[in-house]
Amino acid sequence: MKQVLQSLKDGTTEVADVPIPKIGAHHVLIKTHCTLVSVGTERMLLDFGKANLIGKVRQQPERVLEVLNKVKTDGFSSTYNAVKSKLDQPIPLGYSNVGTIVETNSKNFKVGDRVVSNGYHAEYVNVPHNLCAKVPPNINDETASFTVLGAIGLQGVRLLKPTLGESIVVFGLGIIGLLTVQILKANGCRVLAVDIDPTKLELAKIFGADVVDASINDDVVRESALFSNDTGVDGVILTASTKSSELISTAAKIARKRSRIVLVGVVGLNLNRADFYEKEISFQVSCSYGPGRYDVEYEDKGQDYPIGFVRWTEQRNFEAVLGLMSSQAIKINELVSHRFAIEEAVKAFELLSSSSASSTGILLQYNSNCVGVSALERSIVLQNKSYELSGGSIAFIGAGNYAGRTLLPSFKRAGAFMHSIVSGGGFSARHLGKKYNFLKAATDTALVLLNEEVDAVVIATRHNQHAVQVIDALDAGKHIFCEKPLCINENELNSVIKAAQSNLNKILMIGFNRRFAPHSMKIKELIDPISEPKIITITVNAGDIPNDHWTQDSNIGGGRIIGEACHFIDLLRFLVGSKFSKYTVNFASKSSVGKKHEDIASVTLTFEDGSVGVINYLANGHKSFPKERLEVFVAGKILQLDNFRYLRGWGWKKFHKMRLWRQDKGQNNCVLSFMEAIKNGGPAPINRNEIFEVSKMTIDIANESKI
Repeated sequence: MKQVLQSLKDGTTEVADVPIPKIGAHHVLIKTHCTLVSVGTERMLLDFGKANLIGKVRQQPERVLEVLNKVKTDGFSSTYNAVKSKLDQPIPLGYSNVGTIVETNSKNFKVGDRVVSNGYHAEYVNVPHNLCAKVPPNINDETASFTVLGAIGLQGVRLLKPTLGESIVVFGLGIIGLLTVQILKANGCRVLAVDIDPTKLELAKIFGADVVDASINDDVVRESALFSNDTGVDGVILTASTKSSELISTAAKIARKRSRIVLVGVVGLNLNRADFYEKEISFQVSCSYGPGRYDVEYEDKGQDYPIGFVRWTEQRNFEAVLGLMSSQAIKINELVSHRFAIEEAVKAFELLSSSSASSTGILLQYNSNCVGVSALERSIVLQNKSYELSGGSIAFIGAGNYAGRTLLPSFKRAGAFMHSIVSGGGFSARHLGKKYNFLKAATDTALVLLNEEVDAVVIATRHNQHAVQVIDALDAGKHIFCEKPLCINENELNSVIKAAQSNLNKILMIGFNRRFAPHSMKIKELIDPISEPKIITITVNAGDIPNDHWTQDSNIGGGRIIGEACHFIDLLRFLVGSKFSKYTVNFASKSSVGKKHEDIASVTLTFEDGSVGVINYLANGHKSFPKERLEVFVAGKILQLDNFRYLRGWGWKKFHKMRLWRQDKGQNNCVLSFMEAIKNGGPAPINRNEIFEVSKMTIDIANESKI
């Protein structure tokens, strides 16, 4: 299918050939008829992409501190590569889509329903059902495509809470501003619209507003006073986009006592306290389409808010806008300035970025013939070339940040033949597939597992998918490299063990890369000959992750013990070289920690040979302190490793220190050992029973936090 993608690195836009996305749970797959370009948002993204590095920093200064902190802990080279990788990724554009449902995993929608959604500029989009609304028969596709932007304006109006007859000023007459004018008029308000574009001011007049041309009349305060009969306006909605704080100051000056100001657009926010204090003005920022936005439970998991408690969700705002369109309270024809076929989308975005061109509603049009989607359409060929397979043919399932920054470069260095890469949306698989010379990109894992040319599968998806994908890959007769963890609960572990027992001739590898780090190998070499028990302490300055991040969800990420601390449990198992005998764990008190308490834990592991390992996994430290420190005490000797860059020894006759110019956590060696095992017929780099032992211990420790 065709999809519009934009490069964050240089701002270039392309219409790319992308595999059709696979439908998700609580989602619908929509065949697109029409999409609307959001002039404000998408121009801002274009401007960001076209800016040089200094320009990007100026636009997002809050990111500078994050980068500097990462340099302190991970080094310049690692940080530079991470930033470069982030900017290298293309982003899909668009969020105003109209089309027909061709597949559904929702009880609320059926195949054949015509809907609006916040889907991308693409021939097919996979959208959560709470971000869709059915289009009434009397509304055409072009009109319906303005629904999402209308909902943004409507949410601003809802927050303003205007009443019949009130005087409201709207600053900024882009699409959202002009829709806001119409919504306010439908609400029985008197509206004064302010802009510098005569064309948009004429449209506002058509929609019933009084207007002020700020390009020739700079006394907006006086005009507003006349408009409100010198009482001050009842409310102000800012739908403009400017870095200046002048608009917010003007809004406060024209508002009456105890008036309301709502920010829908993007403006400078250097507020003058006196303006707000003396009048007791209320100021609020509106969030997109309304309640539910950015709530994972609502959007991704399909959980609606009860109407008796949350009357207007983002979906119900969509429906309300469609109702206004159906009754002709919102008119769209005057807002359409340009139409382009999806194949010509690049011209549309050239128009958008042209300072000389005047545009309001730019529509992208698609072939709307609705047919079912075949499995083959969920795969595309990235390069037509002849090739010979001699073992080591790899397929990637998952094309996220870690896969792109770390795993794929490691597999490329290890000499893997890049066959296929899979991602749910398709565009990331296409991007990384082209970058690393894969033959194919796909959105359906079955296409990979059924392909006899694929020797091994690399699983780099979200943690809750690992166990099922490992089992499916084993049953398909593939070698497996699964990025940690292997699974997130004991039932999954038992199922994986059962599947593994039926496929003993296939290598099952987990990405426990720290045991393959040069420093870890050196420590192992030094302490292995010593028969005395070892005392090893690992301190992990893990840093805070928001509670709503997917890794913190016990049903998706499994939490940080399962998702991250498994690395250090495995590292202890490797260094000691003996089975676990018992464990104790202490978590920070829930009542004393302002974050998930399992993020702050001290784990003590005892081994059958008498060794003891302690893992202090801490999310309450300072970012500038090293992320990982390991200390070994044994037989009157000490080893100390800081952040996999600097290893020092005390009491060793032939060892004093080992320093690397850049951090090396063993990812390359880990992947290389897996590839060599495939090509040479084994043995597996990590014994699978040891993998199961570490996985079981990790799950048991994580379960303690639930008691």
